[in-house]
Amino acid sequence: MVAQLVKAPVYQQLNDLLRELIASGEFKTGERFLTERQVAERFEVSRATANKALSNLVSERLLEFRKGLGTFVKAGGLDVDLGLLVSFTARAAARGKAPSTKVLNLTKRAAAEVQPMVAQSLGVKGQDQLIEMHRLRSADGVPVIWERRFVVARHCPSLDAKTASGSLYTLWTQKYKLRLSGAEQTIRAVAATTETAALLKIKRGAPCLVVTAVGFLTNDEPLWWEETVYRGDVYEFRNRLGGRGNTAALDLA
Repeated sequence: MVAQLVKAPVYQQLNDLLRELIASGEFKTGERFLTERQVAERFEVSRATANKALSNLVSERLLEFRKGLGTFVKAGGLDVDLGLLVSFTARAAARGKAPSTKVLNLTKRAAAEVQPMVAQSLGVKGQDQLIEMHRLRSADGVPVIWERRFVVARHCPSLDAKTASGSLYTLWTQKYKLRLSGAEQTIRAVAATTETAALLKIKRGAPCLVVTAVGFLTNDEPLWWEETVYRGDVYEFRNRLGGRGNTAALDLA
């Protein structure tokens, strides 16, 4: 049964219908997608509207245009909006992917035992307790993020490997009633090391993005420090300048 377009604007409806078509699995990753003519005929729209919709899905990285060959279904990417604090779980789910987290290790350490830069960023010293965790984040079973994070233990004293395998964002905001204000972060491009490549199942030297960040509570008290590696072939970072707040987007949960 052919889906019918019944409301304006037509191109926006067509975008939604084509996204649903891609998510349905009718066209597998890497397969050639409908042509402009086929879209126009199948959904009873003009060629111009079909072209606009296909171009939009290419810009969203759901489709990929190959010169002289056509448009193909692309392996779904994950984007990070630098103007919003959004969890990894929510972002992956919005893309129709099943998120999962593997805790590689989790230990408690005194501030005196960690890098001075980390302790200073978190405003701790001496025997102040920190929770160090290393986590591997996956979407549909594909590892996409490796993170090393230090959390100020007094804010979430019962945090352990089991709870860290779930949503930190949900844990902090719902169980511990913490109010997060955002983060200060730096982003740089790097080549995957041998260790990172093995964890993320990519080739050594493959492009990655590294985010180093400090997250804050609403009273400007630091809560976490992290260094997170994102697969460059899966993630892209975007931002809009002007007219929005400064809260940073980080994959918390």
